[in-house]
Amino acid sequence: MGEERFGEFVLVRRHGEEGVEEGGVAELVLDRPKAMNAVSTEMARSVAAACDALGGDQGVRVVVVTSTHERAFCVGADLKERNSFSDADLVRQRPVARGAYTGVLELPVPTIAAVHGFALGGGYELALSCDLIVADRTAVVGLPEVSVGVIPGGGGTQLLPRRVGAARAAELIFTARRVEAEEAYRLGLVDQLVEPGEDRASALSLAAQIAANSPVGLRAAKRALRLGQGLDLRTGLEVEDAAWRAVAFSGDRAEGVAAFNEHRAPRWPPAV
Repeated sequence: MGEERFGEFVLVRRHGEEGVEEGGVAELVLDRPKAMNAVSTEMARSVAAACDALGGDQGVRVVVVTSTHERAFCVGADLKERNSFSDADLVRQRPVARGAYTGVLELPVPTIAAVHGFALGGGYELALSCDLIVADRTAVVGLPEVSVGVIPGGGGTQLLPRRVGAARAAELIFTARRVEAEEAYRLGLVDQLVEPGEDRASALSLAAQIAANSPVGLRAAKRALRLGQGLDLRTGLEVEDAAWRAVAFSGDRAEGVAAFNEHRAPRWPPAV
């Protein structure tokens, strides 16, 4: 398992699982435990840099976002740092902060958040930026920004309605309430609910299952899913057709069909 650090607060681990080449599953680790992973300017830059590196690595098939803090995934923006900001400082920081969330959101491979404890504000927005959220029963999620005089600014007002619908998202954002794990799972705020302490292992297991599939197919499927959101059906089907054409004549398609007919596991061509 290889490791690479991005600044002081972000670590990337590359895993090799059975049937998946070394590094096929990458773990983006939030590692600022003294602040419960509150997203400072420095940490935001590091998340963006790690995502840039992972997005450009053709060997990565799935990314899992995890936390080193025992009681939190991420508690959101670093409000202690923000308290010292002038208006000009806040304006300068805004693109840096956005870069962290869009970095996760725009990763070209499937992404999974492994959530335990608090995932609040920008912390929950980092999870929302992933395709799937695995949470353990200690998880508490929410977007409490209006309670401190701002709004969700890491994608929450756009990503949450896509998960749970406009009215449910409005209720959660307007009330700023925290939602515990059982209700979060019932409302669709998270996708899988596991026993306490099992979020990381479960997310990595799910990642290995996903990563065993065609790398070309996974990237194309994610592209079609993301680009098709919000489009009318006819336009969405054109997005899907373009993604299908991108994989239909690939080496992965040829190998996948051959492996199926030969009753064996596929041996996907090396990433290029």
